[in-house]
Amino acid sequence: MSKYQPLWDYIVKNKKDEYKLSFDEVKKITGFKFDHAFLFFKKELDSYGYEFKKLSLKEKWVIITKKGE
Repeated sequence: MSKYQPLWDYIVKNKKDEYKLSFDEVKKITGFKFDHAFLFFKKELDSYGYEFKKLSLKEKWVIITKKGE
């Protein structure tokens, strides 16, 4: 099971075209602090029909979008 599986499940369950999630929101969903490992795990989004779009370390958020959007 992926470290970020709770986040992937949240994204698929809610079926939005775009997510802009703060690092705090990611922590609430996953149960752990957002970390650089996300950059390794982000490729898993492809199998769920989503893709990583943007990350702001300064403002502490990540954008994930449905593929083709």
